[in-house]
Amino acid sequence: MFNQALLRRIPELRECMEIIQIEKGFSADKKYIIHTEKNQKRLLRIFDNAELKQKRQEFMVLKKMEENQIACSRPIAIGEVDQLGYMITSYIEGEDAEIEVIKLSEEKQFQVGVKAGKELKKIHQLQAPPQISSWYSRKVTKHQRYMEAYQNCGVQVKNDEKIIRFIEGHMHLMKDRQNSFQHDDYNLSNLIINNGVFAGVIDFNRYDWGDPVHEFLKIGIFSREVSIPFCIGQIKGYFGGREPDEVFWQLYSLYLAMCVFSTVVWTLKTIPDNLDDMLDKVYTFLEDHNYFDEIVPKWYRNEGV
Repeated sequence: MFNQALLRRIPELRECMEIIQIEKGFSADKKYIIHTEKNQKRLLRIFDNAELKQKRQEFMVLKKMEENQIACSRPIAIGEVDQLGYMITSYIEGEDAEIEVIKLSEEKQFQVGVKAGKELKKIHQLQAPPQISSWYSRKVTKHQRYMEAYQNCGVQVKNDEKIIRFIEGHMHLMKDRQNSFQHDDYNLSNLIINNGVFAGVIDFNRYDWGDPVHEFLKIGIFSREVSIPFCIGQIKGYFGGREPDEVFWQLYSLYLAMCVFSTVVWTLKTIPDNLDDMLDKVYTFLEDHNYFDEIVPKWYRNEGV
């Protein structure tokens, strides 16, 4: 349970009336909903003091998002108390879209997706600082690291050689891709729905810089299992109602293919008990693409879009 005495030492929360812990997600942060005397809600994150520098960067990112009028939490305060770091942001009213979206009609699911896609497009307006190295160099290095770990992990994905050949034949497409802000976990579990409509984006703590198309792989892994109308809406919204071109689908498929191996390695390291579940997701999107004989997934081709 949270130390109430510690809470009172955070200047911005001295008027706190109630604190409720949020038990959700894989983040090491402790998260709490704070109710103030002025009947306002705040989101409080408590984290190890060693992360404060990184968290200050995240706080500045939220300020940039606020300037660009992104529908997300507004940064209020960041600091440290008793060797712990804290961040306070506004609270977005609503419920987890992963749960709420399936309660809606397919048309409303699609419309939530359209709004999510438009919001993602706005997020990508923020460009990487000049000191950030190219997306190609960073992604290739990371992929090579994952491949080495995969080859030594003891788990083998069906037809992995075919997937590897597809990756090697398409990696050149990442050259000269733009270095934009990436939420890097843009899926239904990090979106909020309020009264049946899209309300905002949460959890920017995994942000990165790179190719905007990379954001869409979370559709293929997670969101497509919950709501295909939402996924189609997100793509349509992002592209202003137009169909994405072949380069988009080639890159989307490339990133999904690379994700086969990073998913195995990450799961074994982080949540090994969930390996079977994650492999089910991997095989689902591999079948969506017929092991990348097709770059446009079945769920998109078959919905009459």
